[in-house]
Amino acid sequence: MSFIQDLFMAPSVTQSIVLLTMVVCVGLWAGEHLRIKSFSLGITWILFVGILLSSLGVTIDPTVASFAKNFGLILFVYSIGLQMGPSFAPLGKSGLLLNILAAVIVLLGCACTIGLHYLTGVDMATMAGIMSGAVMNTPSLGAVQQAAADIYGSVSPDIAMGYAVAYPLSIVGLILSFEIIRICFRVNLRTEDERLRIENASDDEPICVDICLAIEQDMTLRQLHDLCPVHPMLVSRVTRHNGTDELVTPDTVFHPQDVIRIISDKRHEAQLNVLGKVTHYGFRGRERSAHLISRRVVVTRTECNGKRLSSFDIRHRYHATITRVNRAGVELLATPDLVLQLGDRIMVVGDRDDVRHVADIFGNELKRLDLPNLMPIFFGIFLGVLIGSVPVAIPGLSQPFKLGLAGGSLIVALLIGRFGPYYNMVTFATTSANMMLRQVGLTLFLAAVGLSVGDTFVPTIMDGGYMWILYGFAITMIPLVLVGCIAYKGMGINYFKVIGMLTGAMTGAPALGYAQSLSNNNDQASVTYATVYPLTMFLRVMAGQLLVVFFCS
Repeated sequence: MSFIQDLFMAPSVTQSIVLLTMVVCVGLWAGEHLRIKSFSLGITWILFVGILLSSLGVTIDPTVASFAKNFGLILFVYSIGLQMGPSFAPLGKSGLLLNILAAVIVLLGCACTIGLHYLTGVDMATMAGIMSGAVMNTPSLGAVQQAAADIYGSVSPDIAMGYAVAYPLSIVGLILSFEIIRICFRVNLRTEDERLRIENASDDEPICVDICLAIEQDMTLRQLHDLCPVHPMLVSRVTRHNGTDELVTPDTVFHPQDVIRIISDKRHEAQLNVLGKVTHYGFRGRERSAHLISRRVVVTRTECNGKRLSSFDIRHRYHATITRVNRAGVELLATPDLVLQLGDRIMVVGDRDDVRHVADIFGNELKRLDLPNLMPIFFGIFLGVLIGSVPVAIPGLSQPFKLGLAGGSLIVALLIGRFGPYYNMVTFATTSANMMLRQVGLTLFLAAVGLSVGDTFVPTIMDGGYMWILYGFAITMIPLVLVGCIAYKGMGINYFKVIGMLTGAMTGAPALGYAQSLSNNNDQASVTYATVYPLTMFLRVMAGQLLVVFFCS
């Protein structure tokens, strides 16, 4: 039976794999079954199971633990960035405000750290380590240790201890801040989801809707655009006064009592009234033509990836019209300069045979999308780690700044997801594949962190470190609750955006799963997380170094 003892207790690669998978399994089971009413820590249980096991004397090979922790975090943030890249807009109408609020959370956290330093007498290097754990930022811990080593010539173990004891409750604190805001202001998640839909409908990005307009005078398509220069706008078909439907071409002439179908933004209704009377939206009010059909076609041919719609010349070659493109759940108007991406779902209108020919051009073979595109994933991770490791000299700092493994990977993933198709890079991954990659990365990260810090967790607490836990909890909670309440109640920001901003401001990848579980009907928490994460990562790493440099030099 000695082999069983070696399998669980003797540090090795095999033992590390056994422990990691066992911790993940037990943690996932606990997340499913251990609840207080409807509240559960969910996937975060993996971290606490790892801490418990490590506290009982079970150790894991440090090299394997470090690899699992870092590579898991890279997989997690990279999959988020790759999915959010196509719709990523950090400086849009609300993105700038969310980044400002996240920066305020960072500054308040530094203020709390400085205040506790003076109140308690704990040296700033240790307090900076506590702050790194309180905000769940491992790159910040590394920066603090490096800065302390440059000043003192060695690294005090108290820095890592402070990080270790503050980290677990930081996750609880972040999740607790969600619940405090929800309970204090009686947030109804369904109401917030509906409010989010209304807000998205009034954002700067156009919302594609079908508008039926009754023409009141003779005019050509060119004259229609001259009289009402709404942009973007696409006229897809016309229903003549005798009830027949026709596709619109550049030579089409409209007559009084004709009803044209326009794809545009509903907010343009007042401008469209100069052409005639808006009768209704969508396909209500008239039966569809017997010979014209609308069909969703999926772009599955890699040859189409990165090409503009105008290059296919669909309207002239096949007498069909592409009206809308659905990309990651977002409806885009099919303008000629729109660049297609693999996985786009395009709406085609035309005769049945013409639509079939168009479908053949774009592929429309869903099985092709099941094949994983591994090249952009591994290339992006390679590039992200490379960029995250590049030292950048900052005036006034003794050590150069680095984005870190996670920060570099997220930024590269966002850029590849957003601009990759413009350079013929296939970045599409099915939702299930992306979620699998994301969850595998997150579970590995949590299990490795728990197994790594558990052996020092209890001794540090018994030796007076329990006060460090309270300090870290204060650094976590005060900025989150204060800014979260102001953002939701004072500024009227949607609850899902608020929790996404709080998670991103804390670089709280472990708690993002819980934030996503609250917003089952939308991805707003993940979108907001990705929006504020890059700036926050930069500020978190800078803050830790600056505190040590200014207070310990």
